[in-house]
Amino acid sequence: MAAALSDQAISSAAAALGFEQRLSLLVQREIDWRDDKRLTRLLKAARLKVSSASIEDILWRDSRNLERNLVTSLAGCDWVRHARTLLLTGATGTGKTWLSCALARQAARNGFSVLYARTTRLMQELRVAHGEGGFARRLAQLARVDVLLLDDFAGAPMEAGERTDLLELLDDRVGTKATLITSQLKVNKWHAWLDDPTIADAILDRIVHCSHRIALKGPSLRKRADQGDGHSEEPEQ
Repeated sequence: MAAALSDQAISSAAAALGFEQRLSLLVQREIDWRDDKRLTRLLKAARLKVSSASIEDILWRDSRNLERNLVTSLAGCDWVRHARTLLLTGATGTGKTWLSCALARQAARNGFSVLYARTTRLMQELRVAHGEGGFARRLAQLARVDVLLLDDFAGAPMEAGERTDLLELLDDRVGTKATLITSQLKVNKWHAWLDDPTIADAILDRIVHCSHRIALKGPSLRKRADQGDGHSEEPEQ
């Protein structure tokens, strides 16, 4: 506000405004500054794999099976407010990670806390936390995150302990926090991948029912980039 006041002092246009108008400009400058500072903090904490991804740069092609109306609705972040799950599947190179980071960034823009994690690495982290006695504390930290982005879900076999940890992680979020999951494996194959009928039923009950789903299709964006086909999205790594 002090900087805005200094700007007004040397602005002939501002001098012509009334007191309430000038005060309104000062307050708006303060609001904008605080919003920018909060977004910077949220994005730093999010550790998104593709930090530059944004809704405005989405590549719209019919071949991608990406519904504009659905994405526009998701950009409003009601799915986060209602603690819903978003499942994003597709082959390598179709832009799953990029799109998930764009949606996560949009959530941060709306003031929600976000955290990106590769599923296998997060499971390893929780296993280490068990050994160090910090599992419950780490689980509680994850439970407070408004949007947890689990990238590359079902990308590698899981051990029995990891399946149990995943169930606890997701159970803490049901009905309270939103979860965004990306996977190369189709949703209908997740039960077999979990390789434990009882835990698989419990996990899928928490993330599949009443979820939003996007199944990306089409050729690899990475190949298009290699061929010099210009587009706004960066291919996922």
